[in-house]
Amino acid sequence: MNHKKKDRMFEIAEKWRLPIVFFAEGGGGRPGDTDIPFSANLHTPAFNLFAKLSGLAPIVGITSGRCFAGNAVILGCCDVVIATQNSTIGMGGPAMIEGGGLGVFRPEEVGPVSVQSPNGVIDVVVEDEEEAVVVAKQYLSYFQGAIDDWDCPDQRLLRRTIPEDRLRIYDVRTVIETMADTGSVLELRKEFGLGMVTALIRIEGRPVGIIANNPVHLAGAIDSDGSDKAARFMQLCDAYDIPMVFLCDTPGNMVGPEAEKTALVRHCCRLNVIGANVTVPTFTIVLRKGYGLGAQAMAGGGFHSPFFTISWPTGEFGGMGLEGAIKLGFRDELMAIEDADERMARYEELVAGMYAQGKAINAASLFELDNVIDPADTRDWIMAGLRSAPPPPKREGKKRPWIDTW
Repeated sequence: MNHKKKDRMFEIAEKWRLPIVFFAEGGGGRPGDTDIPFSANLHTPAFNLFAKLSGLAPIVGITSGRCFAGNAVILGCCDVVIATQNSTIGMGGPAMIEGGGLGVFRPEEVGPVSVQSPNGVIDVVVEDEEEAVVVAKQYLSYFQGAIDDWDCPDQRLLRRTIPEDRLRIYDVRTVIETMADTGSVLELRKEFGLGMVTALIRIEGRPVGIIANNPVHLAGAIDSDGSDKAARFMQLCDAYDIPMVFLCDTPGNMVGPEAEKTALVRHCCRLNVIGANVTVPTFTIVLRKGYGLGAQAMAGGGFHSPFFTISWPTGEFGGMGLEGAIKLGFRDELMAIEDADERMARYEELVAGMYAQGKAINAASLFELDNVIDPADTRDWIMAGLRSAPPPPKREGKKRPWIDTW
């Protein structure tokens, strides 16, 4: 009978566009059930009804302990998955695995958090169900509009988040935490797609989605996992009319034979196809590196595509990484210099020249981006953009047919 109870709840949620929080713990259906006569019961409508809710109103899945088979399918259809540390999640539990002749395993060996968080199944890992409910409430709050009470860190701190030495690394999460309203950051899929950071935040109380390159991983290069993570997050924000801010610091799309084995060409292009077709306002802010097609992907396909594209003074631009461009474009000249010290001096001179050419202020003077700003003014720019954009139209049904589970 529990299927009938779920079906009724799903129908009510669809009719009234109600968010759903589904506590999905459980082992799935039981082949020995005798409360109703059935052959295989594959006509049960629950999974169709639940999947149809995607994109209509936010759907949150919470799981703790064991979540297998039908329970895992419900969980996997949710917009966001919140799981406790003791969770194990799998399309089939130990009984189904053994029945399929695939071996005998303990439940804890099938899809533990140590597997399902790095691979992207879990969006947020929490300690227990109490914390899971707190996170679920925070997640749902972003879809309920702006709030009046907020404060934020001293924005002058942003001026010191990017080192003056362009070869020194920094933590982009510090940038996000400083830029956002205090306590408003909720990062999703932190352990998956490490080259991208996706988070819901507030600016002056207004919900905003953040997509940021992470220079600590592959220097911010965009790989297949990072593309999938960002592309799916873009769908989520667009479906519920949440504007997006892209924080760009990338040497471009990842390259190389090993990277291509991950279907990089298809995965990276998801950013372009989805980014070019979202209808919410998007804003691109270049923190440091803005190179090649990867940087364009952080702006919906081109720097003139977002509502605005601006840069901090630390921004640098080019068709590809400066050092690589010099090594390739000036290879013959450099190899002709026999003295190693002299060759290095010439190389550094060429890099410095190209860096000067691609500095943010120069790119802005050529109208390749809209402005170079004081980092302390970043929130003001975002708010000016949000106030300038017209409000989203009111709808009776869905904006997007569904939100991709991946």
